[in-house]
Amino acid sequence: MDWDRAAADFDDEPDHGLRDPLVRGAWAARMGEWLPPRPGDVLDLGCGTGSLSLLAAERGHRVTGVDLSPAMVALARAKLSGRDAVFLVGDAAAPPVPDRLFDAVLVRHVLWALPDPGRALRHWRGLLRPGGRLVLVEGVWGTTSPVGIPAERLTALLAPLARDVRVERLSDDARLWGKEVDDERYAVVAVP
Repeated sequence: MDWDRAAADFDDEPDHGLRDPLVRGAWAARMGEWLPPRPGDVLDLGCGTGSLSLLAAERGHRVTGVDLSPAMVALARAKLSGRDAVFLVGDAAAPPVPDRLFDAVLVRHVLWALPDPGRALRHWRGLLRPGGRLVLVEGVWGTTSPVGIPAERLTALLAPLARDVRVERLSDDARLWGKEVDDERYAVVAVP
């Protein structure tokens, strides 16, 4: 996928741009449950145009967003202009944040596309402060040739890395997607 080319109309999807108040409100509520209750440092990997970064910043978090696409990063910077947020072009699997630690690492629809998800998870765990958490929104999409990572596989990868792993099914909440969906969509909150 050419993410630079997709950037121009990426936010047209209801769950990407969060322009619909109902969809935005549903994601804001979930973010309130998943992210730490007190403002902290959040690393949004594969941040795209920054929609989830914006929700985190509105909750008082300091956000660092990383995306491989310069066009996506430019849109995220514009969307969060004036907020406590920094956006970097880089690989989500090995983000360019040397010697930084975070209270939460937030990743939506990225892990499934990485060549070695287990290695990425181990690296991301190392970016957390004590008491920090991984917030991973993933799924399996399509019926003819499905892509994604099933929840069972992700929880198995997390088992040696986290003492507390909670899976929340998201497929049933049409408000999150702006439509009914029949594929597997879920969030995992993992605390090492």
